Amino acid sequence: MAFVLADWSITRNGAALDVRYIGADHTGAASYSTTIELHRGLQALADDEVDTGNDELSIIDETPSDRGGADTNISLINGCNIDDASSQFIYDGSITQAAGATIYDGVQVFGNSSNIQVIQNGSRVIDDFWNYANMKTAVSDALSSTTHRFLIKVRSGGVDIDGRRLLGTQRELGTVYTEFFIGGGTNRGNNVLALTANSDGNNQTAGATIATWDDIVNDNQGYNAITIGGTAYNFYSNWELGTRSKNQFYERAKWIQTRVAGIGVDTPARDADQSLYGLPGDIFRGITHEIPIDTATGTMVQPESLSWTETGVVSTGQLLAINSVTAGTIMWIQLLSGIAPTDGTVITGNGGGTVTVNGSVTTRLVPSTFVGTSTGSAINPGAFGVGIGADDLTQNDLVVDLTNTPRTPPNNVTFSVNNILEDDYIIVANNNAGNFDFAQLLTNATYNTGAVTSFVTTTPIPTDIPTSGTFRIELNTGSYKRIPYSSFSGSTFTTPAQDMTGVNAATAGNNLFITYIDKVATAGDETATFVSATYVFSSPRTLFTRVRNAGTGVNTAIKTFETTSVSGAAGGSATVGRIDDF
Repeated sequence: MAFVLADWSITRNGAALDVRYIGADHTGAASYSTTIELHRGLQALADDEVDTGNDELSIIDETPSDRGGADTNISLINGCNIDDASSQFIYDGSITQAAGATIYDGVQVFGNSSNIQVIQNGSRVIDDFWNYANMKTAVSDALSSTTHRFLIKVRSGGVDIDGRRLLGTQRELGTVYTEFFIGGGTNRGNNVLALTANSDGNNQTAGATIATWDDIVNDNQGYNAITIGGTAYNFYSNWELGTRSKNQFYERAKWIQTRVAGIGVDTPARDADQSLYGLPGDIFRGITHEIPIDTATGTMVQPESLSWTETGVVSTGQLLAINSVTAGTIMWIQLLSGIAPTDGTVITGNGGGTVTVNGSVTTRLVPSTFVGTSTGSAINPGAFGVGIGADDLTQNDLVVDLTNTPRTPPNNVTFSVNNILEDDYIIVANNNAGNFDFAQLLTNATYNTGAVTSFVTTTPIPTDIPTSGTFRIELNTGSYKRIPYSSFSGSTFTTPAQDMTGVNAATAGNNLFITYIDKVATAGDETATFVSATYVFSSPRTLFTRVRNAGTGVNTAIKTFETTSVSGAAGGSATVGRIDDF
């Protein structure tokens, strides 16, 4: 386009010369000028005999602008100036004014993105005027794959805004997220942001649908251990998926991070109040730096805002995890503004606690989606430090703990009993000739006291059972008592306190067998039409299922259903045949 004089006013303001855009706004027939067109327009007016109309610039005035050796580097001089609102209608270069005290630098976006965000000084630039359709049409260039060109203020009052650093993000649901960092500070002219918006085949669910998946939750925002394959590893989150699939978790993560309504684009992709670790979702990126620390004072809080001064620059970050809130030796943060701290720098938390950097700070790579990538059925590879609940992990997932070590989970499989109704009693155990394997294990001690909290067997407990569940122990009366266990290790089950006195006594050598499912179905189970158990697969196991309903509750009686099923590397199931028993 060209500099359209009718869309601009040039007014003397004491010693200043105010150049202001007065044309149609971005939603109307706006006109956009390149920096060189603005310069040439001003120079064309400056050689007029007299000023007229909106133009108070003529031959008697000092030179208003100067071309700094390139068409994309223009200086407004001798009091000539633009304001922030007018800068929105100029592109393709830099504008310097007030003897360098104010700088608007140019940004050129390459790729195929439609809507982008700019993060400056730790915050999203809310007025994303560059996303208006009219402006994109006016400044785009298909031959060079340029989608956006605009100016952004990077220096004000003689001080650079966050060292002129900018982060561009493309977070549109349905696309592969991308980001590009201008980390060394912008230069005069056009600064590149490479932001693509290629289709993401694993993210095609509508945002309104994803918004309802609120059973996906992060149980722990901070340093925590997750046991994978019998070993505890540390992460900075513990995501539980509820009833959702791994790919739905991936989509939910993208929904939390996606852009929100701005000025240029007024249709929000999600609610603006979604946040992670005390940061807005569209600002959150994940761990950017791992910092060794010592000399702790007070208490650090997970999460909280952090600040420090490095080479005279006040910088900020967000604490995502620390291995001890009172005596930490290592912490993990997201850098928000400024530069990373170095050895000896004191970091202060918002709550007043402090730590001192003790050694070299490690920069961590940040994926465009904080959980990593999805294969459609698994998270692989996972992002640094992102933990997923052990019961939701499968052998196809790959998570990376806070030591930057990939951890491949064991094969968690599920055995389910389908077509159940409320008041059905379902019991599933190891099979022995079409019945329960009553002698699967034997007790190693006599239990005849109150408050028993552990039960020991003569041989190791099989590892391919639920991490917590139930077993049945043979009492001396011949009955089998159902006992829940919270964990097991070696030959020992850990249980809530059990009264084993009197008729509940069990002598050493009595039978004990594990029940994968052992419960009465509830109304909630009926809604799902199945009950299930999850365990770590070791080898194929034949399970025996028995289901009974005497018809005394809300549902009619059925004949006893019994079957055997093989639970293999992909799990297994049994479907109840419901034959009325009147």
